[in-house]
Amino acid sequence: MRRICPVNRFAPPVPDALLRRLALASIIANVGIVGTGGAVRLTASGLGCPTWPRCTDASYTATSEMGVHGAIEFGNRMLTFAVGVIALATVLAVLAHRPRRPGLLALAVAVFLGIPAQAVIGGITVLTNLNPWVVGLHFLASMAVIAAAYALWRRVVDPDGAVVPVVPAPLRTLAWITTLVGVAVLVIGTWVTGSGPHAGDQGAARNGLDPESISQVHADGVFLLIGLSVALIFAFRAVGARRATRAAVILVAVELGQGLIGFVQYFTHLPAVLVGAHMLGSCLVLLATLSVQWSTRERRPATSATEAAATAAESEAVPVTA
Repeated sequence: MRRICPVNRFAPPVPDALLRRLALASIIANVGIVGTGGAVRLTASGLGCPTWPRCTDASYTATSEMGVHGAIEFGNRMLTFAVGVIALATVLAVLAHRPRRPGLLALAVAVFLGIPAQAVIGGITVLTNLNPWVVGLHFLASMAVIAAAYALWRRVVDPDGAVVPVVPAPLRTLAWITTLVGVAVLVIGTWVTGSGPHAGDQGAARNGLDPESISQVHADGVFLLIGLSVALIFAFRAVGARRATRAAVILVAVELGQGLIGFVQYFTHLPAVLVGAHMLGSCLVLLATLSVQWSTRERRPATSATEAAATAAESEAVPVTA
């Protein structure tokens, strides 16, 4: 038996502008939590709260006896709730929006569910005494949530019609290859971090990889990524894809900035400030890469009767199982 969920029956309609702002706020909040998480590790506060989900065996909050490290780690945990509130508000706004837009709810829910999933992975990092592989997974999970938040924002901004490619298929393939190489560079970057000195706590283990060797592998991946991105600029320009060309130019600029930070931090023995900037730069590289991916296609306004009927049907109700 199925019934109609009354979530939106008495809710006021949500303006498009509010929905766009919430989706953008979700991106910013998730990038911000990466920055604060980096601050936890770079100040050696990773075990400031030595257990999870409590901060200590006897308290859910940090105590004065735990000092600044406990305050930093507990503060980062509290920021997770703020990020979750934004994600929940976005879900509710999608449910209250009229007309109901296809695709938005699934993306909003994915972002929202990513927040508690991140909290659980963060708890595992504490319970495993900051195992470097789990710490790396924690960072990569943040990247996945940011990617979902970006997809949600683009879906909110774009119209509801059919998706139309704006560059030839070989160039879309090249864009996908560039994206995959970018993901590989992110993964290898976590291996570099796991081999370096910033463990998050004096007693935390390292992954055992040779820092110099794995850093060289990471640098090779960065050079490949920049080369592919430059190729995208010329390829997009050759077919007259202005929006895609502009996105690729921005990507190369962000990559060069990130690469500069990476080289400077390596040759200056990884100062904490530059390592933190490099972490935030990784988020920007991801967002710029996704922008290139979206620039290879566009979504046209829904004009046909079929598309309009489909959108209207989705806006009628949210079916749930009784």
